[in-house]
Amino acid sequence: MSEQMMASMTPRISLNVEVPEELFEAMQVYVDTHPSWNQHRVFCAALSLFLMQNGISDRRINRLYLDAVFDYAA
Repeated sequence: MSEQMMASMTPRISLNVEVPEELFEAMQVYVDTHPSWNQHRVFCAALSLFLMQNGISDRRINRLYLDAVFDYAA
């Protein structure tokens, strides 16, 4: 089974988070002006990049980041 198929079968978890209003507004402006992006894609790209930059060495996280940034899984 390919990595892409495995990534698309990855279970998803729903989160309810509070973020500063300025951060949310900036994200909304970005999403509104970039139609191929949505909140899910922004969050996945940001969180996976944060984890990679802070020492998480997991190919699955790397793949999620690349998929989000390059819209591979869409």
